[in-house]
Amino acid sequence: MVRPRVRLVLAVSLDGRLAPAEGGAAQLGGPGDRRRLEEALCWADAVVLGAQTLRLHGTSCLIHAPDLLQQRHQKGFPPQPMVMVWSRVGEISPELPFFRQPLERWLLRAAHGDLSPDAEAPGFSRILPFHTWTETLEQLVGLQRVVALGGAQLVASLMAAAVVDEIQLTLCPTLLGGSHLWLPAQATGDGSVRWALLEHRALAGGELLLHYERQEGL
Repeated sequence: MVRPRVRLVLAVSLDGRLAPAEGGAAQLGGPGDRRRLEEALCWADAVVLGAQTLRLHGTSCLIHAPDLLQQRHQKGFPPQPMVMVWSRVGEISPELPFFRQPLERWLLRAAHGDLSPDAEAPGFSRILPFHTWTETLEQLVGLQRVVALGGAQLVASLMAAAVVDEIQLTLCPTLLGGSHLWLPAQATGDGSVRWALLEHRALAGGELLLHYERQEGL
């Protein structure tokens, strides 16, 4: 079966961190990065977001630019791409502002302990049992483009499964230090994979956009 194309979109520090040394939600990326993020969301049919990242930020990213909203309208798409939350453990509080955002919500949930993958999840219109990324992505019939927004454990899982087709990184001119790398040190993957540079662009505020595509068979 054909799976959707997956683009990883992240803003990271110069030393490759997603969060400050003490943890928590980082505030990385300026207006230039925000525009490119919204362009990626405009391109996407769906977004995948890690449950812990959602707990830290409380919301998902939305498209605000009028021209991008108009593009989606002209294509017959809903204003915002659907958001899939990947949860390996625990529940997600229905009190989060995320559940008041104007978007469709799905839950990708693995069985854990006494938690059944088909247990109720308030606020989600659909629950998909998660086993592997290849199997899960192949279930997404009708979806062609997925943007992955993090966090690090989600990124590591997607990279280990070799299902990331594009990487869009914004390097932000700051050093955070600490252990919160965008690809954790313990992450595994195929070291033989090479990435072709599709685009590099200086953004406002000293930021640098790097957009790569996975190359097979090199």
